[in-house]
Parts: sequence; C-alpha cells; structure tokens
Amino acid sequence: MLSREVHRRRSSPAARWAATAIAGLLALSSLALVATPAAAHDELTSASPAADESVEGVPAEVRLVFSGVLSPEAGATAVDVVDGAGASIADGAPVVEENTVTQALDAASGASGAIRVLWRVVSGDGHPISGEYTFTVSAPPSPTETTTAEPTTPATSEPTPTPTASPTAAADGDDADSTFADVWLWVVLGALAAALGGALLYLAFSRVRRENALRERDPQDAGPRSDHPADH
Repeated sequence: MLSREVHRRRSSPAARWAATAIAGLLALSSLALVATPAAAHDELTSASPAADESVEGVPAEVRLVFSGVLSPEAGATAVDVVDGAGASIADGAPVVEENTVTQALDAASGASGAIRVLWRVVSGDGHPISGEYTFTVSAPPSPTETTTAEPTTPATSEPTPTPTASPTAAADGDDADSTFADVWLWVVLGALAAALGGALLYLAFSRVRRENALRERDPQDAGPRSDHPADH
C-alpha cells in the first residue's frame, strides 16, 4: 500500500508540472547568463591623433587604446593609414601591447589633408572588431626669408602662427551602441525567463498543495484499503 501511495504521488500531474517548470527555468537562466557576457566585446576607447583632430605635419605614429586586452596572435591585428589619394603612409607592422596598438608612420611622406585610419583587432574573447576614423594633417609653414634694408640693420619677419589642434574624443560609436543594445537585449530576455519560470513554479506548487489538502479531508482516500472480499 505504501509503495502504491508513493508511486501515485510521484506520478501526479502536479509533480510533473513542477519538474517541467524547474527544468525550463534552469535552461532559460543558463542561456541568459552565458549569452550576456559574450555580447560585451572590447571597443576603441581613445586614439592619438584623435578623430577629427588637426595636427601639423605627419605624426610619427598612430596609437589606439581599447577597453580590454587584445589577442597577440600573428595577423590578428591590422592597421592601415592612408592619405587623401589612397596611398598608405604606414611604416611596418603594428605593435600590440596588451590593450594598446601602435602603428608607425612615414613622417617623410609629406602627406597632408584628410588621413584615414582603418583598424581591425581581435578581442580577448576571440571576437574580431574593426572600425575607422579620420584626422587632418596641415602642411607645416614654409620658412620666411629675411631681407636687409641696410648692411647694419637686418630686417626681421613676424612669426607665422601655427594652427591649434582641437582634440576630440575618439570612439567607435556604432560598435558601442551595438554592444550596449546586445547586452540590454539579453538582460530583458533573462528577466522574462525568470518571470515565466516563477509563474510556472507558483502554479505547479499551488496545485500540489490543493491535492494534498483534498486527500487529507477525504478519509477514504487517506485510510488503508483491503483487497479481500471478506473485508467489505
């Protein structure tokens, strides 16, 4: 009799509902926890020269700083710096040091105008990211000749003002917005999964309590039963 009662309780619909709800909740929670960190990839946080910055003459190098440590694998990082005519002024391969990439430039190239920086790196989690930005190179001022009005009185020329650089923050806006949207998407999915699982668990255990209460109030169902005709 005890074994039949235990089997009946284990195979009740309410118990099966509870087991199914718990399994579904665990699966959805695991998916949300695994997917949310994967969406938060590294991103470009600063650059020198910065985006839209104006500098005098071609700088010696371009330096890119990212939010996390980059992959040091050969070929994982690529940087190209081109002038307005599309000619590359990069000098050699980029150097990766943890979260910083340095690309040397050919300062003697004489390039001027809009300079494009195109980069591609691999995050520490193995996800490749890429982007580009533009800064401006102004030609250095040409030297001014001095003239002498009299042999003993040399004329002096006024210094030519140099343009002032206007640094701006460099950021890959499209990658940051996409990463932020991906993270919030998984946070919302995780919250919905938790709410659904909680509702299923509440319904399942409410049904189990109702069945137990009915069995306690029904003495025939709760009392022992005899299988011999003489007992009836």
